[in-house]
Amino acid sequence: RDSVASRGLGDVYKRQVPCPSIDSSSLIFAMPPFPVGVVSWLASVSPRALRYSVWLRQGPAFAVPWQGCAGVPMKTRIDSVEDIIRSFSEQGYICSERIALAVYLAAQLHKPVLVEGPPGVGKTELAKAAAAFLEAPLIRLQCYEGLDESRALYEWKYGKQLLYTQLLRDKLGGMLADTDSLEASMDRLGDLGEAFYSETFLEPRPLLHALRSEEPAVLLIDEIDKADQEFEAFLLELLSDFQISIPELGTVKARHQPLVLLTSNDQRELSDALKRRCLHLYIPYPEAELEVQIVAARVPDLDARLREQLVAFIQYLREQDMKKLPAISETLDWARALVLLHADSLEQEQVADTLNLVLKTEQDVTLARELLPAWLRKLGKR
Repeated sequence: RDSVASRGLGDVYKRQVPCPSIDSSSLIFAMPPFPVGVVSWLASVSPRALRYSVWLRQGPAFAVPWQGCAGVPMKTRIDSVEDIIRSFSEQGYICSERIALAVYLAAQLHKPVLVEGPPGVGKTELAKAAAAFLEAPLIRLQCYEGLDESRALYEWKYGKQLLYTQLLRDKLGGMLADTDSLEASMDRLGDLGEAFYSETFLEPRPLLHALRSEEPAVLLIDEIDKADQEFEAFLLELLSDFQISIPELGTVKARHQPLVLLTSNDQRELSDALKRRCLHLYIPYPEAELEVQIVAARVPDLDARLREQLVAFIQYLREQDMKKLPAISETLDWARALVLLHADSLEQEQVADTLNLVLKTEQDVTLARELLPAWLRKLGKR
């Protein structure tokens, strides 16, 4: 859209019209009539493939294979679950079919996804991978205890309001010089007071940014379980209707429905009302085969034999009674460290010295060191 308008070829805007030969969800551009050659040139502005679109002109509409437009960067069509798996893999995010299916259904059904699971299994990375796959901006809201709408949705620029009040003080004094009561002063000011609660003084936060984005976005509400139940209730309108009510401005509806992902580390039970509005996805610790693939994709310099040993030891640790089990993020940190140390196999001394990369409490490190000799013997080492 922006690319066309900048060339002086008329206003271009999106709308949907029925067309028997083309998917009704296709992007539709209405504009003044142009020769077919100009339309063909417009269709080659961007090399990214989107879908067929209709150019409306005087007489019957005709279709051209639309190759993309600089003003519509989000991937608007997901062919299949396999398409997601392949694209995520190219980004280094190795996911199961169940994860890809959740993203596919969320995009097609326009439903938020609640992603639960232990810390470090790739919940936040899933949102990043989805944004890259959809070629959409990622807008992130990090939750914490005490988070409220002034930090999540919007707040007023009180400093700017005060500055404008000071600058207008003399002018306001002249306007009110001949009034003799508060009521008369208010009548004279009219709607001037409301001007201080207009767009000029509004400071949008992540949620409002996502609703007012000029292009479809991916909204990540990270670690929702750390926020209060009151904030959960505040989110219900956004999750169900993709709109938010602002007292001074009214209801703000999404210009484009964002793909919303909420993550939770299961620190507390979330409300049934929030769960009903979302698709549910649980990401557990990966099985050995999947974890080997993840390490190979993220740390390709690690020797294949060492990779198998490392994953086997991580899987062994997860079977133990530990305070905090190692997640895939710790596995990757350890793999990168072993590459830096030029390791070609797991040796007892080196493993003992680097366990702090995998385990985060001294109690767990002590237990792992006690278990290490027996595990290495099983591996065939002395």
